[in-house]
Amino acid sequence: MTPMDLRGVPCPLNFVRTKLKLEQLGVGDRLEVWLDAGEPIQQVPISLEVAGHQILELEPHSEGYYRMLVVRGGGQTINESSSSESDTGESSRGNSSTEADCS
Repeated sequence: MTPMDLRGVPCPLNFVRTKLKLEQLGVGDRLEVWLDAGEPIQQVPISLEVAGHQILELEPHSEGYYRMLVVRGGGQTINESSSSESDTGESSRGNSSTEADCS
């Protein structure tokens, strides 16, 4: 397994790249990712777990970065969530009072 070296890649781009790579793998496949200390190691693992993936290992490396081993979960991809929203005819965008509060 060749590690995905995301040292020097800022948030949220490191999360996006990891998520896109995981979507290319089969459910249950593993991906090794190298991340910088600080915000990347604080945010990326949590975001991946929320997206339905599992963090197997998270260990500091002697050279100052972290090695993370992720297992691809069975969560929905972007295309699947879009099609399921259109299949049901439901959307979270229809609430005009919420949209007005955000402007």
